[in-house]
Amino acid sequence: MPQSILNSTPCQNGTEPSQDNPADLACLNYAFGVPDCQALYKVIPEDFVVEEQIAFELSGEGEHLWCWVEKRGENTDWVLQQLAKWASVSPSKIGVAGQKDRHAVTRQWFSIQLPGLVNPKVDEFRLNNVTILKTTRHQRKLQTGGLSGNRFTVTLRNITCNAAETDVIETLQARLQKIQAEGVPNYFGEQRFGIHGRNIKQGEKLLVGELPKVKRNQKSMYLSAIRSWMFNCLLNERIKQGSWNRLLPGDILQLEGSNKWFVDDQSEGLSERVMVQDIHPTGALFGKGDLPTKMVAREIEDAVGDGFKSWVSGLVEYGVDQDRRALRLLPKDFEWQWVMDSSEEDEALHEAFSVLEVDGWKAAPVLRLSFSLRSGSYATMVMRELIQGSDYQAVLKDRQRVHS
Repeated sequence: MPQSILNSTPCQNGTEPSQDNPADLACLNYAFGVPDCQALYKVIPEDFVVEEQIAFELSGEGEHLWCWVEKRGENTDWVLQQLAKWASVSPSKIGVAGQKDRHAVTRQWFSIQLPGLVNPKVDEFRLNNVTILKTTRHQRKLQTGGLSGNRFTVTLRNITCNAAETDVIETLQARLQKIQAEGVPNYFGEQRFGIHGRNIKQGEKLLVGELPKVKRNQKSMYLSAIRSWMFNCLLNERIKQGSWNRLLPGDILQLEGSNKWFVDDQSEGLSERVMVQDIHPTGALFGKGDLPTKMVAREIEDAVGDGFKSWVSGLVEYGVDQDRRALRLLPKDFEWQWVMDSSEEDEALHEAFSVLEVDGWKAAPVLRLSFSLRSGSYATMVMRELIQGSDYQAVLKDRQRVHS
């Protein structure tokens, strides 16, 4: 693997860089310092609720039947296959914006191309943990990535802090308010890189010709992982220098809520616009062409690119176009609630914690977060600035691996 800017120094949380995981997010810098508290999320599917948001109205007519589907603990591709059987069509006739977490409760759209055909009966779609909530017609198929964003409701359990005397609620309230006011670094999350960074490992093999037969979607996933990690390293450096949320000379700036960007022309008022979050500094998604950044911003991006020369060359060779991504992520409608009532506890929670042999979880405060993110951003990266969180499913798999 190329020598990145992360490999030579200990991680900010005090650990050493992982030798097994080329995408060790624990080593990336935090905007507000290493969180003092830990928590578990996704203990049960209801702890992670995701609801898609689209930026257009469905017309109510057309050859595509759009289905608003809720699934609990199921895989998106599997649900797509079941919808194809229900509608008696090929899976290729079904559109979906993207994969949703399996260990969650998710609500998302699927479109089914049914030109001139009667809608299949919803009451004949019978699956445990999957429900068609509503249907409507539209002229177009749902395209991959065809979302404006997602709404998340995340429940954090078994919250503890490093110092025994630390007031959990007081400590987290301060961080919650900071995230609400300032946003978080717009890192790519673990999902982009696969378990233990597998997508990056495969991407490296692809770049050196060790994966001669690879499906188109896999190739895209591996190349995307490669340049996403380079972006993370760039953002890591901007945080280290204190410039992830402020203007540097020569920056490329993106309008809030838009993909449009422009070059810093040194005009008056740009720094203030960054401060009030009207515009955001961006970082390179490396690929073909010269970097549009100038001056100081260009120097930082050149330094990161120099650390990954073979990756950049490989992306260019594969014809991957250069792009930009905002360095700062603003969670919208960011709300939180402390849940002190234990009435919601059920058998599934008791079983989940007993498997990990965790005691005292009933007495620990429970925090429920709600926020919306633009498409392509990660809820786990919002939580990362709040707590040192652990995905229950990942903890369970690691435990099973150790004991196997």
